[in-house]
Amino acid sequence: MMTTRPLHAVLRYPTHLRSSLVWQCSRSYHSYEHEAPSPFNPTEDAILSAALAHVPTHGFTTTALTHGARDAGYLDISTNLFPTGAFSIVNFHLVTQRLALAKHASSLQPHADITTNVRSLALHRLHANKPMAHRWQEALALLSTARHIPTSLRELALLSDELLFLAGSTTVTSAWYTNRAALAAIYAGAELFMTQDKSEGFAETEEFLTRRLEEGEKVRGGLDMVGKWVGMQAGGLVDGLRSKGVWI
Repeated sequence: MMTTRPLHAVLRYPTHLRSSLVWQCSRSYHSYEHEAPSPFNPTEDAILSAALAHVPTHGFTTTALTHGARDAGYLDISTNLFPTGAFSIVNFHLVTQRLALAKHASSLQPHADITTNVRSLALHRLHANKPMAHRWQEALALLSTARHIPTSLRELALLSDELLFLAGSTTVTSAWYTNRAALAAIYAGAELFMTQDKSEGFAETEEFLTRRLEEGEKVRGGLDMVGKWVGMQAGGLVDGLRSKGVWI
């Protein structure tokens, strides 16, 4: 699947991301058969990739980050490269999985409608959380802390952008902004639902996402779910995790 990202679509991104995207638009096409280059340097990529492997056991913590540094062949002090601490692992997962969606887009059904494609892409993204689903509330707690909320919201917006674009929605109109907000709310709700889903293969999360997409018209304008995703009753959740020995 070869497609060109139109220049007007690039303008929806934050200013600091536009230069690289405008460069992509200067080519005759932009292929979504391959993942975009990682925004992390080789050292960051090596440590954070290794740290993710320790999340199922140690959670989104500085302990996982330290183990990641050791596994990647670096001294423990190398974790100082990440001033946001454990949040850097969360952000790495969010960014790299968003970029990986482009590769999955090549397997979408030809001529399928946008909603069907969005569902496929969103499910693929949610499934990337499976290995750490039992730890994802820790990630949400970190995302909901005051210092990280701007990054959390920006990444959610970028994910919504990418889901819509890869699904085939490339025209930026007033309706696009409504769809973008609604999709952010739907995905946020599905991610929250998944943290409590005990069904086999997270089948109930898949059903939840499908229902919300089918009810998309009702969701538009109901941005409270985004607030819930960011807030996550931050104080109570953070305190609860701290009481269990999780450093946040």
